[in-house]
Amino acid sequence: MTLKECKKEEKADRDFQKKFKFEGSINVLTQMMVDPAVTEKRGGGKNLPLRRGEILDVIQFTNQEQILCRNSQRRCKSLGAEALPA
Repeated sequence: MTLKECKKEEKADRDFQKKFKFEGSINVLTQMMVDPAVTEKRGGGKNLPLRRGEILDVIQFTNQEQILCRNSQRRCKSLGAEALPA
């Protein structure tokens, strides 16, 4: 990883912590794959764009219906639990 990429990741992590009022280090709990049968969504506002079969890093289970995730472009937002297989 180059110095530029490393700084970009650090900035993304700081922005995430500020936006979601997340304290401490960001630890990935697990990785989950978006259900291949779900319809693709563009995302926006509070939700991540969904792509079938995409692997997401789960950062926090916020409640029964929402999960805080990070995608491959290091974008962090809430994701509805209906998009992930049970």
